[in-house]
Amino acid sequence: MDLTENQDLIKDISEATFMQDVVETSKEVPVIVDFWAPWCGPCKSLGPALEAAVHKAGGKVKMVKVNVDENQGIAGQLKIQSIPTVYAFKDGQPVDGFQGAQGPAEIAAFIERITLGGDEDSGLDEAIEAAEQMLAAGEAHDAAETFTAIIGEDEGNVKALAGLIRSYLALGDAARAREVLALVPEAAVDDPAITAARTQIELSEAAAEAGETAELRAALAKNEDDHQVRFDLATALAAEGDNETAIEELLELFKRDREWNDGAAKTQLLKIIESLGAQSDLAQKGRRKLASMILV
Repeated sequence: MDLTENQDLIKDISEATFMQDVVETSKEVPVIVDFWAPWCGPCKSLGPALEAAVHKAGGKVKMVKVNVDENQGIAGQLKIQSIPTVYAFKDGQPVDGFQGAQGPAEIAAFIERITLGGDEDSGLDEAIEAAEQMLAAGEAHDAAETFTAIIGEDEGNVKALAGLIRSYLALGDAARAREVLALVPEAAVDDPAITAARTQIELSEAAAEAGETAELRAALAKNEDDHQVRFDLATALAAEGDNETAIEELLELFKRDREWNDGAAKTQLLKIIESLGAQSDLAQKGRRKLASMILV
């Protein structure tokens, strides 16, 4: 397939062609699925914005539009509860998505994630990479100093701001992390890196109320059907950096009762996935597992 062709990039489909136009096609190129309806106001602005972004991608992604009024079966199977809802399919599976209207920057970031686009080059990239390595090695204090120095050179550097937030969280200082979050330029508040860092702050603050993991594990061992304990354990594990086990616990909770506490397991799971970043293998694995459960 020639991905540079601009033909047949966007089309309206029905339930009868969903498997071919979405699932099968996504094995060759990512497919965006826009669930909309003629009466939906936000859909009227989101649809054209998505189409423009798809054309701009030059064939790296395709898009299909599904009218939920005319295709209630597939909308129900995918648990579409509000519109507009957008899913991205890749290799036959839903891998990303969002609900509600989005701005051009958010749409561009969404397409970049599903097409595995690269980051923009910067003269400070080498320093940022070094700081990230420090943070990964557990040298959070040194990483914080390096990110601070980078911000001194470029106060609006989103990567450095997000890195500094994560450094303070690693140091157990959620208050200072929030102070850094307040410094993020308004134009960058919805940047994926900032969104992930903000979510990490929220998870850290929630974990402070969840309890100690050892106590929560013991309580869960006594009663595996205690959904609140399992939820709290997952939250605490995520705050400790054990995101893999946290994701597994939330998937288990979702499997046992997906509607518990207004779908809290799914909401928290997506928060953890978001905090890991779109390029994280663990995040992608968790999203695929959740999607497979939803489609059952």
